[in-house]
Amino acid sequence: MRSFINLVVVALLAETSAALPWKSTQHTIPYRVDVGERPYYIINNMTNGPLKDSLVGCENNVQEITEFTIGHRGGGTLQFPEETVESTMAGARMGAGILECDVSFTKDRGLVCRHSLCDLHTTTNILLHPDLAAKCSVSFTPANATSPANAVCCTSDITTAEYLTLCGKQDGFNSSAKNVKDYQYGTPTWRTELYDTCGTVMTLESYITLVDSLPGYRNFTPELKTPPAPYVIMPFNGYTQEQYARDMLDTFKNRSINPSRVYAQSFNPPDIFQWIKEYPDFAKQAIYLTEDGDTPATLANATTQLAGLAAQGVKIIGPPFGYLLTTTPDNQTIIPSAYANAAKAAGLDIIAWTFERSGPLALVASTEEYYYTQIAQGIHYDGQLYDILDVLARHIGIRAIFSDWAATVTYYANCLL
Repeated sequence: MRSFINLVVVALLAETSAALPWKSTQHTIPYRVDVGERPYYIINNMTNGPLKDSLVGCENNVQEITEFTIGHRGGGTLQFPEETVESTMAGARMGAGILECDVSFTKDRGLVCRHSLCDLHTTTNILLHPDLAAKCSVSFTPANATSPANAVCCTSDITTAEYLTLCGKQDGFNSSAKNVKDYQYGTPTWRTELYDTCGTVMTLESYITLVDSLPGYRNFTPELKTPPAPYVIMPFNGYTQEQYARDMLDTFKNRSINPSRVYAQSFNPPDIFQWIKEYPDFAKQAIYLTEDGDTPATLANATTQLAGLAAQGVKIIGPPFGYLLTTTPDNQTIIPSAYANAAKAAGLDIIAWTFERSGPLALVASTEEYYYTQIAQGIHYDGQLYDILDVLARHIGIRAIFSDWAATVTYYANCLL
């Protein structure tokens, strides 16, 4: 009887969907969010206490999609090649309610998903395509006694059609390589090449299609990548930064994507202020990315700038999560920083980056790992990931966080937010 009822319900839903004046993106097939084993490993590694008890109490809960989790470069980046269909599908399966495409442009001004205009030599197999490698801004040079192996290949070196012939791979390279085949791999030891079998690269258009097709209600976060000098100088063959910024958001407008579903990002302040002026509906949740506080002195200065940014119309500030944290004098407790307090006092929402991008926490102090600079002396074991996330989420009240492994954040959000 239950099977018969389910068939009737599915049939009615299909008939209703067909009658709608727009194409429904909501799937009638059940979709299970799966966080895998990593959240449980982190919980088991925590120091005993109320937070651990709360997280243990959610071990058998049903997991749901959450907009607190942003799939960084897709969200499966810890194990899957970044900016690919596979990473995005993994991030979605792990519950990311917002999925990222870093937007770069090609030689023929196509918009594609790639973290930098000039990282194709380390994130794709372009050097294994002799015809395309010949077009790279800097040709491959093998390592020698005095210099490491080197190459620079940019999306603007090739056309969109050529870009789509590439395979995405784990970001890395072998600086000792004598040939392009050996140059391909230098993946950090705490990542994996298990799924590095030819990641499917995306255009901005195909990313929109993919995210809009996913079960559940998913949102978009495209980041307009700043072209890196000296390899790409703007204007690029007449293509201006202003038009590039317009083209990214116009792609969503032309697809009839509601601006409320789009979290546009940029590290380039003129992009943000242009969107505030020209695309006010999108600007309401544009993310002003910042990395101008990497030293104590610059962080103090950045803190004083937050109220002014809010006065200029910025709604969301996007710092690395380390800016938001400090420790008590004895390095025993992680607490909100002056920067975090100033951002909240200025009325800014905060979307932080990037969780799960640093490998084992026992190593972050000795390796001077970027994201933990402000709290490294208080970090010793992986269980502290949830201590950090709890301060960010419940003590500071961040709106969301980018993660290289979406499941870790999804589990926490479903349990405690």
